[in-house]
Amino acid sequence: MPDTTDRIALIRTRLAALEPTALDIRDDSHLHAGHAGAQGGAGHYHVRIVASRFAGLTPVARHRLVYDLLQDLIPHPIHALALDAQAPLTNS
Repeated sequence: MPDTTDRIALIRTRLAALEPTALDIRDDSHLHAGHAGAQGGAGHYHVRIVASRFAGLTPVARHRLVYDLLQDLIPHPIHALALDAQAPLTNS
């Protein structure tokens, strides 16, 4: 089973396909100790991603793009994923 650093690196590698301008990944597993989903070592993560690819997409469509890239990692080693997916702000 990969450790936290390896899991974050794996998530980062997968999400690189979206060419993010910002990508922050936080392991919140320690906040869920004792939770049924944490048994067996599955983790809880928070991802904040900004990518031009999200421009014009609804929040649901943005989340689908992310989940499509991570689908084989859910429910293990990722048990839960809090997601903030944004398009870059435009100067108009």
